[in-house]
Amino acid sequence: MRVLRTPFHIIRTELRPYLLLNAMAYGLLLLGVALGMLFPGLNAALSNSMDAGGTTDLVVSLLATPWLFALTIFFVNIVKVALASILLPSMIVPFGGLAVFAYFTVETGITLAPVDHAAAMTLIPHSLTMLIEFQAYILLLLGSFILGRCWLKPGTVDAANRRWGYLRGLQRFGWLALPALMLLIIGAVYEAFSLTYLVPLLFAS
Repeated sequence: MRVLRTPFHIIRTELRPYLLLNAMAYGLLLLGVALGMLFPGLNAALSNSMDAGGTTDLVVSLLATPWLFALTIFFVNIVKVALASILLPSMIVPFGGLAVFAYFTVETGITLAPVDHAAAMTLIPHSLTMLIEFQAYILLLLGSFILGRCWLKPGTVDAANRRWGYLRGLQRFGWLALPALMLLIIGAVYEAFSLTYLVPLLFAS
């Protein structure tokens, strides 16, 4: 099936940057977690910001309807991360999505830091969520890297000029976005149902 065969071919061809992006993404996430544990005030500031912005209230209100919760998570991940943090910056500045995503990742790690018992218990099932969703983001980061390289060095894809290199880079980004989309769907469903059912069971036990 071409929908999966082409993206996997791109990953095999770009295996070195793909592995380096994995190390970068998970490394920055762990750095954020460490910063959140070392400096609890950072975690508290981000948590207070989420409370003030209504994010916490929205999550609580959606716990009663996990499928709607999953849809909301998927929408946020697509708009806030995939589009606003990776694709759009990369379309404006070569490799711009990598820099914006790096900031987002450290901030996410700080927010998830197990600064108390409740946060630590929640992090147990949520770790799988981050593993799934970050694999989707890493595919998009690889697309961002390829787009930037094709844009600056069109000869790497046999493009006549930077305009055609840019378009071919976008095409490869689109192919990598297909499995990323599938992973984001899986991640959103798991996150919604784990927060609705698994986390309460952990606290009950």
